[in-house]
Amino acid sequence: MEKIKINASQLFVLVFLFEMGSSILFGLGGRAKQDAWIAILLGLAGGLLVFFIYYRLFLYYQDLPLTSYVQKIVGKWPGRIISLFYITYFIYFSARVLRDFGELLTTTVYTTTPLFVINTLMVLTIIYGIHKGLEVIARVGQLYFGIIYLMAIAGFLLIIFSGLIHFEYLKPILENGWKPVFKTFLRETLTFPFGEMIVFTMILPFVNEPKKVKFVCVGGMILSGINIIITVIITISTIGPEVFVRSNFPLLTTVSRIQLANFIERLDVLFMLYLIIGGFFKVTLFYYAAVAGAADIFQLNQKKLTFPIGLVVLFASITMASTYSEHIKEGLVVVTVYLHYPFQIIIPSTMLVIAFFRNRKEKSNTTTN
Repeated sequence: MEKIKINASQLFVLVFLFEMGSSILFGLGGRAKQDAWIAILLGLAGGLLVFFIYYRLFLYYQDLPLTSYVQKIVGKWPGRIISLFYITYFIYFSARVLRDFGELLTTTVYTTTPLFVINTLMVLTIIYGIHKGLEVIARVGQLYFGIIYLMAIAGFLLIIFSGLIHFEYLKPILENGWKPVFKTFLRETLTFPFGEMIVFTMILPFVNEPKKVKFVCVGGMILSGINIIITVIITISTIGPEVFVRSNFPLLTTVSRIQLANFIERLDVLFMLYLIIGGFFKVTLFYYAAVAGAADIFQLNQKKLTFPIGLVVLFASITMASTYSEHIKEGLVVVTVYLHYPFQIIIPSTMLVIAFFRNRKEKSNTTTN
């Protein structure tokens, strides 16, 4: 494990940037159409409950990452096998998010540039960041936090002043009842992005103010959740629920419509930068969790693992799907049921139950002796 530490404010920024990440890239909650914001609100509430599972495990093992304390909970070898599955999970989602943003760039700006070239450049940048360590990544996050917030506020004001907002697109609320909203909540917004806080089980041991972890993480989740909801509401109010569902990148579709005084227009590039910053931190934290987990399991130096795992992430991002539509279908149909629920909810919940009884038994034995 790295010996460096990050402070509470840096953790808050990392949580915020990670949660925003790719969640504003797509039409999050689109299955619920104009009620997408309700599904995201439910997802935030459910995500906070899931986070408290991770937080409770952290309280039991404050100095250990997930890959270490799972061995203490279920035993050395079963724990190592589970840890290897989690490392694979982190690598897969690092590659998946990398593919998301590679597709964004190749379909909108760099239309003649191969996906491999775009992804390679991003992976090399991330390798450099991880090689420098978590503290450097956190400091860069603090720098970009203010920048993206200013960009977001400026973008929303431009959309409003351009006269693009039509709140009637949000009506009727619950036109088809609660069923599509709950389906969207269970199949999408519970696990993405809020359930992905599982990645921070590999980062919390590096926080130098453990007493502030709960407040900071919950605050970061709530702030990012509110921002995502506002973004979705403005996007739907601008392009309508039907376009919101059909568009590959609804926020970019919204931004491309900005036109103010026949002078301010074509701001796509500005918001591409906003999205890429969020994507960078999401890929980086998944990637870092995989590197830190592998270093912990195999007792190796993290810097020696950074490049090999980076190659795996890069080639996985290219080969995981032959087309973008296949990539999206895999994410909506396969990932939630077979990956997110087991790794975000089922395994951590089981570990918490076992850890609870183990710690209670140890306390009773200590009291008896």
